[in-house]
Amino acid sequence: MRALQFASKSFDTDLADFCRGAAVPKEIQDAASAILADVRQRGDEAVAYYAAKFDGAKLRARDFRVKPAEFAAAVKRLPAAERKALVAAHENIVAFNKQSLPKDWLGKNKHGAEVGEINHPIRRVGLYVPGGEVPLVSTVLMTATLAKIAGCPEIAVFTPSNPQGKIADGLLAALDLVGIDEVYRIGGVQAIGAAAFGTLTVPAVDKVFGPGNAYVCEAKRQVFGTVGVDSLPGPSEVMIIADETARVDFAAADLLAQAEHGSGREKIYLVATSAQILNDINAEVQVQLKSISRSEKTQRVLTNGFLAIEVKNLSEAVKIANYVAPEHLELLVKDSAHKTLLRDITTAGAIMLGNYTPTALGDFTAGPSHVLPTARAGRFFSGLRVADFMRRTSVIRYDKASVKKGEAVVSAFATMEKLDAHGRSVKIRAL
Repeated sequence: MRALQFASKSFDTDLADFCRGAAVPKEIQDAASAILADVRQRGDEAVAYYAAKFDGAKLRARDFRVKPAEFAAAVKRLPAAERKALVAAHENIVAFNKQSLPKDWLGKNKHGAEVGEINHPIRRVGLYVPGGEVPLVSTVLMTATLAKIAGCPEIAVFTPSNPQGKIADGLLAALDLVGIDEVYRIGGVQAIGAAAFGTLTVPAVDKVFGPGNAYVCEAKRQVFGTVGVDSLPGPSEVMIIADETARVDFAAADLLAQAEHGSGREKIYLVATSAQILNDINAEVQVQLKSISRSEKTQRVLTNGFLAIEVKNLSEAVKIANYVAPEHLELLVKDSAHKTLLRDITTAGAIMLGNYTPTALGDFTAGPSHVLPTARAGRFFSGLRVADFMRRTSVIRYDKASVKKGEAVVSAFATMEKLDAHGRSVKIRAL
């Protein structure tokens, strides 16, 4: 654990240096670029090559797409308790995200013309779901459910297989529950390339969604413009702001929960109003670390990606949170401070309030999507929502009376911008 004090002279520089550790190094940028170029040129052949190289899966192009029988078998094998959990989480996610479904509208402007907006689902979307050693079953629900609510006609899912070419039963069962049948057992940069550029086997998509490791995140950044991307959700982050009311054991458990992703690029932040709180929580982290199954990989994150910051008050904590723009922010502080902190913290991906709201509830079942911006991208990106699966078109309709009212304004702008044809196109209608 690295420790800083907000009041120290070098604090701003030290915090910036720590945050820059989440930036993608040149070797990852170059590797992603090379793989994308190869997939663009060789298509299915390149995809199969990288699936073998990185996942150990020897796949032919005809093996990429999951067959219907595999879904049915996975659902049958899945324990009843896990099926029940999928259904329960799905219900919350549907209920929450239906609230943000964009609505068409039509009204009149000051000229008396009709103006409005209409929304359409994106025709074909690609959803990336991390798999392999840690199959993120919940990501299926947190992406595909929203695409379904939006009404996207075509939804393709990409997820890496294990060396035997298999995908976790939970992933396939979740996909079956949501109603997704176009699933490709390919992951990594090669999956992003196939989705963006298309191959003989994989039709290109219009927009790519979902979280991934640093390579996947960088690949999404590089294909932006060829296709749309939702945001840049990379390795997991959590920030806990704690005061004297924080439960030490709860805080420690939540830090470990995010660190256990274990790629080594995760960032966990502990901001507390006294050195004693920092020390107590860190000591509890070491105690609980011994009892988790992924302790070795978690320790790597604790060693390289754990920053503890002592502040004098919650106002200082707000400044830190707004700079870091954490993916997940837990406020383990007195209830009376919640309203002020919610008003003042403006860049967090998701905020969890109080001792009884661990990030894991948001990860799996609370309702909002867990696809959230990382690496300070929360300054300009928001968490995934239904509107991201749709595009908006503005609509304008003038008649002869309203065009006369607008003509003077257009004429003035046409003069200022030296675009006389613009002005004339309106003037001839207003005569």
